[in-house]
Amino acid sequence: MDAERAYLALADGTIFPGRPFGARGLATGEAVFTTTMTGYQEVLTDPSYAGQIVTMTAAEIGNVGVNTEDSESVDGRVHVAGFVVRDLSPIASNWRAQESLDAYLARHGKVGIEGVDTRKLTRHLRDHGAQNAAIGTDAPEVLVRRAREAPDMNGLDLVDMVSPREPYRWTEGRGAWQVPITASRAANAERAPVKEPVHHVVAIDYGIKKNILRCLVDAGCKVTAVPARMRADEILALKPDGVFLSNGPGDPAAVGYAIATVRELVGKVPIFGICLGHQFLASALGGKTYKLKFGHRGANQPVKDLTTGRIEITTQNHGFCVDLASLPSRAQPTHVHLNDGTSEGLQVPDLRAFSVQYHPEAAAGPHDSLYLFERFTQSMG
Repeated sequence: MDAERAYLALADGTIFPGRPFGARGLATGEAVFTTTMTGYQEVLTDPSYAGQIVTMTAAEIGNVGVNTEDSESVDGRVHVAGFVVRDLSPIASNWRAQESLDAYLARHGKVGIEGVDTRKLTRHLRDHGAQNAAIGTDAPEVLVRRAREAPDMNGLDLVDMVSPREPYRWTEGRGAWQVPITASRAANAERAPVKEPVHHVVAIDYGIKKNILRCLVDAGCKVTAVPARMRADEILALKPDGVFLSNGPGDPAAVGYAIATVRELVGKVPIFGICLGHQFLASALGGKTYKLKFGHRGANQPVKDLTTGRIEITTQNHGFCVDLASLPSRAQPTHVHLNDGTSEGLQVPDLRAFSVQYHPEAAAGPHDSLYLFERFTQSMG
């Protein structure tokens, strides 16, 4: 009996055959790739990947299964539109594993495809650019049509899909997740001290990752997370010592309500933004954003701190970027990507506002970028 067939069809008509796993059905979205070698569960649950079909460039995926602790989404949902791998491990071998990747995606209703030549697919996306795609068991020509009918990422507001509807408090620190610096600290990781909350931070949740919230708590912040559509006056009524702008999915230029809110907050309280939050801060200051050819996604992205000359190895996940030439003179670039010279950070000292494009909480360095959370608390002091 022939194995069940599935196809990944790109909008340009290119077809990649494979085998289905996870949920059965149709998935459409923007096809992208990430070069991270580990952490596929974190990728699956990162709300910034909403609306995207994600290709893992690592050859074998699923080896360690999944568990309830490693989800990065506050709501526990899988946010990718679809998942593409070369080899799906038939065995989940890890003491923390509670479920196989196949069963996990099926339970969350997410379509996957294995057996794809991911090296060829990645080279195609790198050369021709990220583009819409479809995964399914239908005929290839049907899938190509569905890919072409899917909404374009340019002009797409996906924040409303992932932002919470009500405010919530967050009190958990990194604890056992904290990266040890020394062997003695590793032995006591579960008892790693958490600072008593000194500053009240309102985190605007555009699709925030759990570990960002944990890092804020560890830095001594009492954290109140609020929906993306909460108005500036409502946020200020919470009497924050600072405002954090989170990561999130989609085209920043399409989320006008978020930019307007940040514009009203700038100068009133210290502000720190990450990823989409960086783009919102730049836009609120008068800057512009544009779409990269295939984006930056992976845990090996080199970034230079222009103020110190130090190189940080960072985790990134974004398809849009701040246009450095469009920034007003008061906005000072602080970090650049060493691969292509694009914007990775800015600051406006007189407004006590700064942001970075990469993810300091993801610990790619692993300690290279955690200083940013301390910088935020110092700005509130």
